[in-house]
Amino acid sequence: MDAHFEISPAVAALLGRATAHRRALHRIPEPGHEEVRTQAYVMAALSALSPDALSPCAGTGVRAVFRGQGGRAVAFRADMDALPVQEPAGCGFESERPGMMHACGHDGHMACLLTLAELIASRRASLPGDVTLLFQPAEETDGGARLMIADGALEDPHVEAVYGMHLMPDVPLGRVGTGEGPLMAQTSEIDVIVEGRASHGAMPHLGADALCAAGHFACLVQAGLSRRTDPTVPALVTFGRMCAGTQRNVLAAQAVLEGVVRTLSDDAYARVRALLEDCMRATEAAFGVTCALEERTFYPCVVNDPAETARVRALLGDAYVPQRPRMTAEDFSFYQRERPGVFVMCGCGDAAHTAPLHASGFGFDERALLYGVELFARLAGVIAPGGEH
Repeated sequence: MDAHFEISPAVAALLGRATAHRRALHRIPEPGHEEVRTQAYVMAALSALSPDALSPCAGTGVRAVFRGQGGRAVAFRADMDALPVQEPAGCGFESERPGMMHACGHDGHMACLLTLAELIASRRASLPGDVTLLFQPAEETDGGARLMIADGALEDPHVEAVYGMHLMPDVPLGRVGTGEGPLMAQTSEIDVIVEGRASHGAMPHLGADALCAAGHFACLVQAGLSRRTDPTVPALVTFGRMCAGTQRNVLAAQAVLEGVVRTLSDDAYARVRALLEDCMRATEAAFGVTCALEERTFYPCVVNDPAETARVRALLGDAYVPQRPRMTAEDFSFYQRERPGVFVMCGCGDAAHTAPLHASGFGFDERALLYGVELFARLAGVIAPGGEH
């Protein structure tokens, strides 16, 4: 039988508090940069604990500091935003906002940090070092981590290590997954704009078919990826949408391909970028069109620090689950570019909860929250490494 991460009595006693926070936050989902009610809830919950510093951060985010006894200063991050997903009825604490839902577990992430704050507040006299709690807006959209950093989230105190987590349904409940080095992909949203020339569909030689050119471009990129990139080094280009044309019998004067590039290294990204340029030039020559590339919302690769990963693995013991790199992205990577850090996958998968992240049916056994609190409490030093009370 798989070993579960041992929960200390002090953390186990907080299940009711963690559950209450999670359900309250689940009812008030808000999109990125609009987390007004969420921010108010978090600020009120933290204010009751009298942290040494408490303030809004990055607009709708929150930053709290609990000062310790001069030991290692660490930070823990939870994301706050929800998704434009309609939640079905049935859980008993459904979203109060039509068309919005915490379908990615961010309500649980915040609940973990608020519960950790309660534990720290109850043991403040024995807190070894400063602890900064970061409640970050806009993880799902344009990278709120950058705004948190720019707003001084990692200073005063100067954070020495930063930790983040994600509830993960493909990791068993009671276990925690992570790995040293690249864990999640860097990503860019890309638009490829193909400019052609409209003409009657019966006289295509008088125009330049942007739609046809864009379709060939998309296929050319996929063929090029299979021959121009090392198959052992992950690199993905996904075009999920094409907008082109005005009517059925007229060649499209413009086509726009919307996609995403995902890689696990800067070198791989540079190779994909060069491939895109080559494919654009080839498409221009073949179809008599012009192509332009626009890039947005670049997230770096999540790269777990070796020493900090070893620290986490030692705390997890047999509950550790090795993780292969994932091609999803996370703006926690911006914190890791500033400080050593580790991102972990906190298992919430069981037979009763099988829906994936971002699905309207996503949910989890709220006992999963305790495993996140336990790990963070051990890293903060308010629970001994062996999990003793």
